Amino acid sequence: MSEANKITVDAMVEGGKASGGPPIGPALGPTGVNIYQVVQKINEVTQPYEGLKVPVTIIVDPSSKEFEVEVGTPPTSALILKEVEAPQGSGEPNLSKVGDISIEQLKKVAKGKANDLTALNMKAAVLTVAGTCVSMGVTIEGKEPKVFQEEVGNGEWDDELNEPFREE
Repeated sequence: MSEANKITVDAMVEGGKASGGPPIGPALGPTGVNIYQVVQKINEVTQPYEGLKVPVTIIVDPSSKEFEVEVGTPPTSALILKEVEAPQGSGEPNLSKVGDISIEQLKKVAKGKANDLTALNMKAAVLTVAGTCVSMGVTIEGKEPKVFQEEVGNGEWDDELNEPFREE
């Protein structure tokens, strides 16, 4: 695929359920690429994220009609909501809570975002994910996320967080 003439289209789709309608169809129409084939490929590569919104990048070479699909990871907030089985975050996170997440679930979310986080260890990654919980109205192990973050900073969760963050 020629680097000079490529067209890039970014979209957020539900895993395994992309369609030729907006935002994908109208963005790809002018490129002349087969939209049906692109949508099939997107659905194939996003199937593991079924039920979650996933960022995808479609790279098209309009002259050859070739395309590539790159899949990002779902937003941290979407992974948290999936773990706590809540439809959305709280509109008033300081007053209304939508769920509680365990330390194991928090680590699972952190590992799922490993490629996107700049954290060097599990402790730092969990603190980052806990920060998202603050704005969503999700408690951690029954505690306010800020209290949990303070406890992590004081070393109270070191035994649970002393494990590899990224695959070596």
